[in-house]
Amino acid sequence: MKLISETKAFDGRQQRFEHQSTTLDCTMRFSVFLPSQAENKAQRFPVLYWLSGLTCTDENFSQKAGAQRMAAELGIALVIPDTSPRGDEVADDEGYDLGQGAGFYLNATQLPWKQHYRMYDYIVDELPALVEAELPVTNRRAISGHSMGGHGALVIGLRNPERYSSISAFSPICNPISCPWGEKAFGAYLGAERQTWEEYDATVLLSRTTERQPILISQGENDEFLEQQLKPNALETAAEAAEYPLKVEHHAGYDHSYYFIATFIEQHLRFHADFLLKP
Repeated sequence: MKLISETKAFDGRQQRFEHQSTTLDCTMRFSVFLPSQAENKAQRFPVLYWLSGLTCTDENFSQKAGAQRMAAELGIALVIPDTSPRGDEVADDEGYDLGQGAGFYLNATQLPWKQHYRMYDYIVDELPALVEAELPVTNRRAISGHSMGGHGALVIGLRNPERYSSISAFSPICNPISCPWGEKAFGAYLGAERQTWEEYDATVLLSRTTERQPILISQGENDEFLEQQLKPNALETAAEAAEYPLKVEHHAGYDHSYYFIATFIEQHLRFHADFLLKP
């Protein structure tokens, strides 16, 4: 784990690291924000893992969301992984919605993707193990994300309730087995058997789970992807049928951009703090 950049923010440290991932079989980068109390060697912080969307890297959220101020105030570390494996040897596609920048937080089973595209295992196992071994953080975790990353946060959180105290998402892809982005990516990464896709679909998972994790979703009503790609109504319908206490907030006038995220990121951090910081 190699530190490749560091800058001061709200008296804390915004850092970027590089490491060789055994899960993804390539070099990966991720960003971290540590509050100022990290100077105290005995202080350790709970972590919010943030998963970014299509075409993003680990730097979009750290540079655009303005999350560091509230994270510093609350005493929460932020860990922001990249969205896919990277490198010349890693399979790619000409489209922005497949390949590098579009890992969809799953474990690919099909060629040429399966050698490197194991983002699910990377986020759930390898990255937290590395972070918790090398940085002043605890194993108390929450997970959040935007768009494709919102899909990843919901799926990973729902499938691993023992690992995450709370889940949130901005404009998530809620029903990927029934939208163009998901159908393209899942068909390529997972193959033609649609039943295997269901383990990476938040709407299907929520309808089947017996756990009741706190989930907050923020959705802009002026989001250009709302009806065709995101389908929050499908998730809400599944939650109602399962009597799951899902909280979805629809915000008039907001779109899919980081302006939307920056507006409501404080609410999401406070939401997670209620669970991460419990005695």
